[in-house]
Amino acid sequence: MSHLFTSESVTEGHPDKLCDQISDAILDDALRQDPHAHVACECLATTGLVVVAGEMRTSGYIDIAGVVRETVREIGYDDAIYGFDHKACAVVVCVGAQSADIALGVDSETNVQKEQGAGDQGLMFGFACDETPELMPLPIAMAHKLTKRLSEARKNKEVGFLRPDGKSQVTVEYSDDGRPLRISCVVISTQHAEGVSYEQICTDVKSHIINPICKEYIDEKTVFHINPTGRFVIGGPPGDCGLTGRKIIVDTYGGYGRHGGGAFSGKDPSKVDRSAAYAARWVAKHVVKAGLAAKCEVQVAYAIGIAAPVSIRVDTFGTIKQAQGGRALTDRSIEQAIGKVFDLRPAAIIRDLELLRPQYKKLAAYGHMGREDLGVAWEQTPRVEALLQALS
Repeated sequence: MSHLFTSESVTEGHPDKLCDQISDAILDDALRQDPHAHVACECLATTGLVVVAGEMRTSGYIDIAGVVRETVREIGYDDAIYGFDHKACAVVVCVGAQSADIALGVDSETNVQKEQGAGDQGLMFGFACDETPELMPLPIAMAHKLTKRLSEARKNKEVGFLRPDGKSQVTVEYSDDGRPLRISCVVISTQHAEGVSYEQICTDVKSHIINPICKEYIDEKTVFHINPTGRFVIGGPPGDCGLTGRKIIVDTYGGYGRHGGGAFSGKDPSKVDRSAAYAARWVAKHVVKAGLAAKCEVQVAYAIGIAAPVSIRVDTFGTIKQAQGGRALTDRSIEQAIGKVFDLRPAAIIRDLELLRPQYKKLAAYGHMGREDLGVAWEQTPRVEALLQALS
């Protein structure tokens, strides 16, 4: 029997995403001045107020309040009529020094093993599947495209009543063998100007946002819910307090794969919550790109201060496609090959994936995975042949 799966996305003007982008804009500024900066930056946004807190160790100087205001302006909160204004909001900064105890395990100079250790303990997951060209699950891929389209239509004034805050949700019907068949339901909630009619919102959102993105998968049975409450004028931080790290499922696979629980934004790559999650995606994408399986989930886990992962696990959900070198391919044999081809120690991940490069603000909306549009290293697959060779 067929089954349904749903994923959601939010626009860059959603209050939680606003906070993610502020945190990552501060990280980018720190890395631009000092590539070895250590940053753990959290943000809260509510009516007329942004609070930035966390720990930092850097040789540079970051104008945190200036970065906050510029990020808020770029997102589109540049007029009090939208409920939030970069010029008028207060910015409170509560940032201290990074704990020296953490530095003992992270810095190669002080680490007892004389190499960079993991910045914390934890478990991270990476996932890939062959449902889309970028090897992402279809529901989250479509949800991201819808929210990105909402922001594009707002910024280029194609749909004049749109405002920065918004959400999408896409439900995909799958066949009994796990292949996507159609979109069963689309939900769009968008902040809008005062005075626009509900009928116009529904008509314009369907014609300018939904149809251009979802047309291939829509049929006569597809259900549409556009601004289901009927009104969404109050949005952004005045409508809902925003926090960094509260959209971790939006940031990854839309719930399709497992999640270790750690957020990304505001953390420099010494924190394996971020760097190892990117690396796990990188490895999983290689497995699917190599044609070994239709789906692949990779789990890695670390102990604070220790460089080598304490475990690596592969699950292909019974979708292994072919044998290699005359012997049966299994999840365990793929694990062994991964260990030969990929170095998953933090320093190696940072080197191989170019994680000291300022690039994070652009990732803080519309997902960190599947972002081939941004040219990030963890979406590239240069080691496919090496992986196949290790399996032969």
